[in-house]
Amino acid sequence: MSRLTGWLLAAALLPATGLAHMKDDPLLAGLTVDRLEWREGQGADALAFAIDGWLGRDLHKLHLNTEGERVDGDFHKGKVQALYSQAVTPFWDIHMGWQGDLRPTPDRHWLAMGVDGLAPGWIALNATLLIGDHGRTGFGLDADYDLRLTRRWVLTPAVEARLYGHNDPAAGSGSGLADIEAGLRLRYEIRPEFSPYIGVHHQRRYGNTADYARQRGERVSATSLVVGVRLWF
Repeated sequence: MSRLTGWLLAAALLPATGLAHMKDDPLLAGLTVDRLEWREGQGADALAFAIDGWLGRDLHKLHLNTEGERVDGDFHKGKVQALYSQAVTPFWDIHMGWQGDLRPTPDRHWLAMGVDGLAPGWIALNATLLIGDHGRTGFGLDADYDLRLTRRWVLTPAVEARLYGHNDPAAGSGSGLADIEAGLRLRYEIRPEFSPYIGVHHQRRYGNTADYARQRGERVSATSLVVGVRLWF
């Protein structure tokens, strides 16, 4: 009888405990437009974007994010990720899910897994390992830092690097270091949720990736002036 009473008591307490946990850790959602910018420089002008939407609780979230470029009204390149992330320390999350590299042709799809958070010095890092079909592998590393000049003016240096394990001529990516993108943006926080900015952006391809670009008649490197806005909701 005592065991049955204990089971009944536990069953009665579980819903209340679950509701209390949900009340303390509500389901939330957010959307950040980290970059929405016009790039003007050598060659064709481009509209670039980087957007992240999430849904979840304090320690567990689902992310849907995308970034890419449109050149002369046509989609030039892009990336879409659907990720599950879990906090493992106050400053670091692990994530896993799907990444699609979208090009005019061909697309590439990957299993994506990695970490993101704040390194010492408040540098934001995101490192992702990619595993594709036919033994394809890749690695992406993004880093940026917000240097607050005044209460409203913020200077943000950022760098992104992409590496691949094998040559993929059809997709235009070579083994080793494929490309680096670096930027320096100065934004003015009219409100924390709305910050126009100006800056400079540089892209450069390396190794076989650069060779593939030359064969297609594309530029290996380009520097652009940028004007854009950062938003979050």
